[in-house]
Order: sequence, then structure tokens, then C-alpha cells
Amino acid sequence: MCVAIGPQYGPVTAKMVENVLRSASRMGYDDLVIAGFSFDGPAQAVIEEAQHPTLRIHAAHIRPDVNPAMNGLLKEQPGGQLFTVFGRPRTSVEGPDGDGRYVVRMEGVDIYNPVDNSIVSTGADKVAAWFVDGDYDGHTFCITQAFFPDRSAWDKLARALKDVVDSEAFAAFSGTESLPFPAGKHKCVAVKVIDPRGNEVMRVMKLP
Repeated sequence: MCVAIGPQYGPVTAKMVENVLRSASRMGYDDLVIAGFSFDGPAQAVIEEAQHPTLRIHAAHIRPDVNPAMNGLLKEQPGGQLFTVFGRPRTSVEGPDGDGRYVVRMEGVDIYNPVDNSIVSTGADKVAAWFVDGDYDGHTFCITQAFFPDRSAWDKLARALKDVVDSEAFAAFSGTESLPFPAGKHKCVAVKVIDPRGNEVMRVMKLP
């Protein structure tokens, strides 16, 4: 097994992933684990889409409070897991409709629990936030739509704002279904989800 550790400052990038993939393959490893404090969108896309006949690729988050740069800034979790495996968003794309537009549905996140070797499925209502890039170019994630399904925070804000709140707008912002959007020139949509652990996970889907 080959283990690659990302930088202390900044995210794991697509270039780093591609470099370690080539090195691990050339050296004949069966498994490659890429661990980092954060991963940018293109890096996650490369890991998700990578297909190799003999090399299995895994990504893991390193608990942020162990980073020396975060000394005193985050609450320490001495009993927590040092590494957590990436979750995977459960999403689907529907369309095109009669106007050539598509809709993304977000159903939740699947998270691997290494303690009992099981998959824990988190419902969409437990997702803190999710974002859509309706024309993902494979490099830069540009938010075109944003949603916040966890209604508890919205309810508190609504009570504070009282009559100022547009209830229909709040309902749309807390939804699990995107607004219809046309296919862009890249024919690709990316969905980024903030899972219950606070980690960013992303899924890239080609449009028909």
C-alpha cells in the first residue's frame, strides 16, 4: 500500500493526485491512499473518475485539529478518528425536459464507518449545505445554485426576521431539488455537498 500525505497548508490538488497515481502505478502498488486536510474540487473529481486495472485509489480526510497550524483554534478531539473516509453524495440528474433543461436531486450522503465496516446513509435533511455547478469544466467549481436543507438554522432566522421573511424563498433555499438549468458547453454538472462531519464531498455527472 502506498500512502500520500497532502500539504499542511492548502488542499490536495488534482496535479498532486495525478503525480502520485503515476508513481504508485509505476512502482506496482495495489492500493493508494491519499490523505489530506482538504481536497479541492478537481482533486476529488480525479479520484472519483480514476480507473486503473490494478490500482485501487482511496481518499481520506485528516482530522483538522491535529494540524499544527490550527493549534488552539479548534477543539481537540482526542477520542476521535485521525482519518475519515470520504462520503459520497447520493444525487441524480433528470432531463432534459421539453425546454432542454435539467434538474439535480440530492438525496443525502453515504458515509463509510470503519469501526463496524458499514455504510451509514444520511438523509438529505441532515446535509448542512449543497451546491450545484451547472456547467463544470473539470477544473474550477463555480456555484450556480446553493441550498441549505437543514431547516433548524432557517427556522431560527425566520423567527428573528419575522415579517421580513419570504416563506416561498426560504422553502426554495432549503430544498433538495435544484432549479431547472440548461446544459452548458461542457455538458457536465458537479454537485458539492457539506456532509454532517463538515467535510466537502463532490460528485461529477455527465449530461446526456
